[in-house]
Amino acid sequence: MGTALVYHEDMTATRLLWDDPECEIERPERLTAALDRLRQRGLEQRCLRLSAREASEEELGLVHRLEEVTGWPLPPRIPAPAGDPASPACPSACSPEYVSLVRETQVLGKEELQALSGQFDAIYFHPSTFHCARLAAGAGLQLVDAVLTGAVQNGLALVRPPGHHSQRAAANGFCVFNNVAIAAAHAKQKYGLHRILVVDWDVHHGQGIQYLFEDDPSVLYFSWHRYEHGRFWPFLRESDADAVGRGQGLGFTVNLPWNQVGMGNADYVAAFLHLLLPLAFEFDPELVLVSAGFDSAIGDPEGQMQATPECFAHLTQLLQVLAGGRVCAVLEGGYHLESLAESVCMTVQTLLGDPAPPLSGPMVPCQSALESIQSARAAQAPHWKSLQLQDVTPVPLSPSTHSPEGRPPPLLPGGPVCKAAASAPSSLLDQPCLCPAPSVRTAVALTAPDITLVLPPDVIQQEGSALREETEAWARPHESLAREEALTALGKLLHLLDGMLDGQVNSGIAATPASAAAATLDVAVRRALSHGAQRLLCVALGQLDRPPDLAHDGRSLWLNIRGKEAAALSMFHVSTPLPVMTSGFLSCILGLMLPLAYGFQPDLVLVALGPGHGLQGPQAALLAAVLRGLAGGRVLALLEEDSTPQLAGILARVLNGEAPPSLGPSSVASPEDVQALMYLRGQLEPQWKMLQCHPHLVA
Repeated sequence: MGTALVYHEDMTATRLLWDDPECEIERPERLTAALDRLRQRGLEQRCLRLSAREASEEELGLVHRLEEVTGWPLPPRIPAPAGDPASPACPSACSPEYVSLVRETQVLGKEELQALSGQFDAIYFHPSTFHCARLAAGAGLQLVDAVLTGAVQNGLALVRPPGHHSQRAAANGFCVFNNVAIAAAHAKQKYGLHRILVVDWDVHHGQGIQYLFEDDPSVLYFSWHRYEHGRFWPFLRESDADAVGRGQGLGFTVNLPWNQVGMGNADYVAAFLHLLLPLAFEFDPELVLVSAGFDSAIGDPEGQMQATPECFAHLTQLLQVLAGGRVCAVLEGGYHLESLAESVCMTVQTLLGDPAPPLSGPMVPCQSALESIQSARAAQAPHWKSLQLQDVTPVPLSPSTHSPEGRPPPLLPGGPVCKAAASAPSSLLDQPCLCPAPSVRTAVALTAPDITLVLPPDVIQQEGSALREETEAWARPHESLAREEALTALGKLLHLLDGMLDGQVNSGIAATPASAAAATLDVAVRRALSHGAQRLLCVALGQLDRPPDLAHDGRSLWLNIRGKEAAALSMFHVSTPLPVMTSGFLSCILGLMLPLAYGFQPDLVLVALGPGHGLQGPQAALLAAVLRGLAGGRVLALLEEDSTPQLAGILARVLNGEAPPSLGPSSVASPEDVQALMYLRGQLEPQWKMLQCHPHLVA
């Protein structure tokens, strides 16, 4: 359905009018740099461009106080110059409502603006602040309207000032109105939504959103943030992992505090796989709102983290498997212009359906990240069934470092760094990971295309085939491939696979007779490894055995789901009997398959549905969607001909970039499924660090 980009050039009007080193980083170039890069990459032109409108004061009132706030700490009025009647009287004793207070900044002079700004934490006001802040809030509302009315599938609101620190009656941390909170309240009021997930990947804690929804079970708020045991702004005890909401909202606030700088790609992906996504699938959101702050990216002076821009493509891709793909991202922080612009581009191209570029650097979460993840899991376990059967032994929290005055001591220069991630060079920003777009995004190679197969217009049905002599040579060792129908199917598969290996086709679907499924998969594996694939991930569902003479040399990783037993036959050969029609399948994807895959970092993925695979449409769509995040989207699905009419269409749409349908609320996995999964994880964790979510297991 497309991707919306919501923006208005007037949002560049606000700027700092006096010297303030703390606030000077929030400047208009943040928007212009991001928009210029989107245009250079041709991404803006592919989006539905919406010009932001101002939020009405009634809409602002969904979150911010319209009633009087007594005792408001306004500064004494600075007298207007003689003969200047324009400066309004505003005695220090007045107590206007918050929205009215911001409205009045339109007619204040520079000195009055500076004095008023000083009454807040890390805020500056400008005569255009009220207009810009209403545009920022209105952009979020427009984006939610466009997504929930079906005009688009998803989108990004490119806004300033940001919003996630803003509270009901106070500006804070560059934020005037809470754009994402207003959008969430609007979605609840206008569209009757009951489950909204807010993902705040900004490097600062969005305490404003937390305060507004901490007792509301209809909003699940997740925030990771630089915390440093309370020594990093905003210096709040309620930013720690054990702050989980209150009242009916217990468990619906999820805080993941980073206690060291230098967190990288592996740490961010591990946080999603081991904490956010299990809770999100159990919550089953109807809408995902992202407080998309890119000060958590490499190079940013605020975050001092090491996650590269393409990491945000992967995070976006993982969120798109939720809520039927209804994802609305709203810009928050981000103060390194190059890092910000690249990260925005990565997010938008993923929303548009482009495959996520491969991640750079070692996929090994650091000790501090694992401590934080496990602390958050332990704090959330009493409230979420998806965590209760797993080993969530609490990690002792560090002793309080707060001073008697309530503010922790400042960080010393050169503070603790997550060593596993800090090795990522900042020069990665000078060479962004850009993958040339293949001429064909998705191709379907079927021996007898079913006339009822409904495909997107840009998915092609491949007519070509490999040379007959070549096909026969590959088929010769396998008796089951001697029949004409199997040979024909193999020729089509080889032609499609060559197109993927040559970069002409990104993803594909091929069919084979059921009797030849194992032999065809064997040929596909060997052909890929001999024709350029350096690391091949094969996900086989059903009774498909690994070729016995396939080398355990690290070039291929074989994962058999619904196999005969739970066994780690080697670090590159894993089998699990988990049934695909239970919640154990979801646990297997998040807790086993994806951590293994991200640790392996394949450049090609084969997924084969063999005899007894048991997949139905929604499960197949989810599997294809998460696998598509790997290997730059190079995924080849091999199906039995009998299942082609039911599954080929949905697989083609998802591999082409369409979001999978919601699975509905996930139930807790059975004790038997959890036991099998934990057994495998225990066998594999020493070799595959992405499986770890317990710090004591780090070598």
